[in-house]
Amino acid sequence: MTPASAELPARPSAEVLDLFAVPEAVEPLPGGQGRSVRAGDLVLSPDRDPDVLVWLNPALARLAVRLDERPGRSLRDLRIAMPVPARDGSWSVGGWGASRFEPGTVACDDLAVLAATAHVLHAELAVAVPQRPDGLDDREDRWARAERQAFGEQPLITAAGPGATLAARLHEALRPVDLGPDQLVHADLAGNVLLDAYGAPVVIDVAPAWRPVRWAEAVCALDAVMWFGAPLDALSAWSQGVPRQAILRAALFRVLADALDVDVAAYERALGPVLVAGPGGG
Repeated sequence: MTPASAELPARPSAEVLDLFAVPEAVEPLPGGQGRSVRAGDLVLSPDRDPDVLVWLNPALARLAVRLDERPGRSLRDLRIAMPVPARDGSWSVGGWGASRFEPGTVACDDLAVLAATAHVLHAELAVAVPQRPDGLDDREDRWARAERQAFGEQPLITAAGPGATLAARLHEALRPVDLGPDQLVHADLAGNVLLDAYGAPVVIDVAPAWRPVRWAEAVCALDAVMWFGAPLDALSAWSQGVPRQAILRAALFRVLADALDVDVAAYERALGPVLVAGPGGG
């Protein structure tokens, strides 16, 4: 879910290409997790959980249509890449999911735009998916396990790794706090926003979680600093009180999801004011 996890994209099989009705010629695409490919007018992405896509993609498709049908194309504040089912109606084939290719888009790494996009997106998701989907409870991927540990729903489990001491330090700094109501959020927004020809943000690769918006926005801010060139002082606003508790959980989530194989020095630089917060700092 971060650039550290990017690798050369696998090629979709002939069955995948056939069921999504796209040509055999594919090309790698930047952005997302770095593993998606373009095939015809679709973007194909691997490692999609079919149990997640079966409830997530219909909700996203309905929302994408509603957003696209709003008047004033040049004034749009949000778009979502349209999920596309296969010819047999399934949302994934061999672990691959598909969405509509958005020509003329460029990656967005501006933290102010990402923060504004997060605000609008989460307001829309709260309306589009008002109840917790049952499918989220069944997730056992590394990100789901990391979430639960970061929120104290499972004991902190660490093994040998560069980030073990950092994870323990982050965990010890956690305090009970009200981060706001849980809702459907995008837990990997930084790196997954494009800008279309009109400058409107296009959200791709929604990583669903049922968590407070403040936490999802903390993950976005942290990732923007760690991976996408946002200035270190962008996290100063997260160094005290409730925001600090949000970003501590965001950082612990990231470190655990990466199996403690992280650049500890980079995290310590990014989290400097957060880690050194004194009494009253949350």
